[in-house]
Amino acid sequence: MLTVVNDDASTRDGSLLDEIVREGARRMLAAALEAEVNEYIVELADQRDGDGRRLAVRNGYHQPRKVTTVAGAVEVRAPRVNDKRVDDATGERKRFSSAILPPWCRKSPKISEVLPLLYLHGLSSGDFVPALEQFLGSSAGLSPATVTRLTVQWQADHTAFQDRDLSATDYVYVWADGVHLRIRLEEAKAAVLVLMGVRADGTKELIAMADGYRESSEVWAGLLRDCARRGIRAPVLAVGDGALGFWNALNEVFPETRHQRCWVHKTANVLDALPKSAQPAAKRALQEIYNAEDKDHAAKAVRGFERAYGAKYPKVVKRITDDEDELLAFFDFPAEHWIHLRTTNPIESTFATVRLRTKVTKGAGSRAARLAMVFKLIESAQARWRAVNAPHLVALVRAGARFERGQLAE
Repeated sequence: MLTVVNDDASTRDGSLLDEIVREGARRMLAAALEAEVNEYIVELADQRDGDGRRLAVRNGYHQPRKVTTVAGAVEVRAPRVNDKRVDDATGERKRFSSAILPPWCRKSPKISEVLPLLYLHGLSSGDFVPALEQFLGSSAGLSPATVTRLTVQWQADHTAFQDRDLSATDYVYVWADGVHLRIRLEEAKAAVLVLMGVRADGTKELIAMADGYRESSEVWAGLLRDCARRGIRAPVLAVGDGALGFWNALNEVFPETRHQRCWVHKTANVLDALPKSAQPAAKRALQEIYNAEDKDHAAKAVRGFERAYGAKYPKVVKRITDDEDELLAFFDFPAEHWIHLRTTNPIESTFATVRLRTKVTKGAGSRAARLAMVFKLIESAQARWRAVNAPHLVALVRAGARFERGQLAE
């Protein structure tokens, strides 16, 4: 098909470059769908009826439809399969369903990830179409009604996530933090309480998420009790900042779980109480503690910090010595896990992108809707989380194995 190209390399449907990309995407999608159907038919080639005819054969194409992708709106005709096999259990005809392009699919998952991000930026559902149309070359599948239906679905997804059974999953380590996001929140002190964990296979996973106020003990206890009700086993180690609300709740719900204070929060807390001239040296002294070779050397570094600053800043030193056991707890676990266990960075890094991309808005909407938006962003980020180092050691930690100087003790 001929395309008229203007002097500025633009066409009727946008730039020539965009049109080439969309055409390439259309051809690749069509080829992938053809290959998927051919493979399906070949696998069933030996299944025939009483007359020797194949039970699964090609049957033309479905009606053309537009699918919104990151390359823009792509028109595709999916191959159709005539599958005459019958399910023995239900007595109904079996149907071929494409894993690449399900019948209900009108947009790629990446587009669905963009929509909650736009909402957090303060755009209403009516603003989504002009915001994306310039980039995608089409508004297909992005009507305000469609977006509204998606937000309802996201809330349902979040509700299902919060109600899921946890008894089959064992979380050996957990991180807890109250994340303050300035996004469509009426109360400046409102927070999103986040609980992340490490499964026995070493992979990280979001456990629970709820909105709270001032990270109170009552709200944290409610979140932990709900997890316990749904079958979660007491973690071996919990990592969090100095907020008393979480630790009080943890002692109430999972008293056997050990505590590890976050060194990033503790370092900031200590340095804020020192004059600026003393902060660089004090920061190096604190790094010598949590980067120590083992727990014994870390304890010696604590004594050194106490000697260096105890006379002038006794209250500052007490912030370390009073919490020494909880600050050095991570040394009793595999050395490969120390870098993961001494801070709440797994939560902080996940929300860093959300913080950078959000701003204060006055938009309307329920708290459930706002929380669902954040949940969808974390859900998409979770697919990119990497497992902890030496994941095979996590199961040993759960089994009660003892580690000395970071190494497994016989």
